[in-house]
Amino acid sequence: MKTSQILAAAALTLLAATGAQAETYQGVNAAVSTKSRDEVNAEAVRAASAPNQNVVRGSRGAETVAVSQDRAIVAAEAVRTAYAPDQNVSSGSRVNSKVISTMANPADARVQAQQGSGAVAK
Repeated sequence: MKTSQILAAAALTLLAATGAQAETYQGVNAAVSTKSRDEVNAEAVRAASAPNQNVVRGSRGAETVAVSQDRAIVAAEAVRTAYAPDQNVSSGSRVNSKVISTMANPADARVQAQQGSGAVAK
């Protein structure tokens, strides 16, 4: 019976020690702003009076896209990737496997064949 009283006292002591670690309240943090109240109000008025502000994206037609490469280069890359012999294989496809591409890409072979036949025709 004495052991259970010692365990109960130890549990209460532990509970009291953990409950005593409360944080102190520092109050509300002061707001830090680089804009004055008038600047914020002017910005709110401009935003509220903007046309089409509640229209969902894409409902006004197709959006413009910035072009970074020539269309022919992108199409050739797509064809080469589509014909790659190991495009759907990754190193995790099989246990303890390594992907080593030993097969020629059919798109490359076709280009080489066209260049070879073009050189003969000249």
